[in-house]
Amino acid sequence: MVKVKRVEKRIWDIEEFAVVIKWNGKDVRSDYKGLPQYPAYERMARNDMTVTEWKEKRFYPTYPGYDVDVLDGDGIVCQGNTKLGNVRDSYSEE
Repeated sequence: MVKVKRVEKRIWDIEEFAVVIKWNGKDVRSDYKGLPQYPAYERMARNDMTVTEWKEKRFYPTYPGYDVDVLDGDGIVCQGNTKLGNVRDSYSEE
């Protein structure tokens, strides 16, 4: 079992967007230890996948009972119908 900050970092490394893991609507402390590691997917999720689809297919199966906010490049929570490609593009430096 690993700390929340390691799971969030691993999601960043694989999916190339930031997340905040939540429990009962509140942020889980980054030093909380007890989560399984995010699976080692060979590739990031498709750019045309929505935030909701990513949660349902990749996050919830590994972390039942937890929720997650996907953040854009400005740290704003993305809506469920936002395409992951748009989320990733928001991190691009201009």
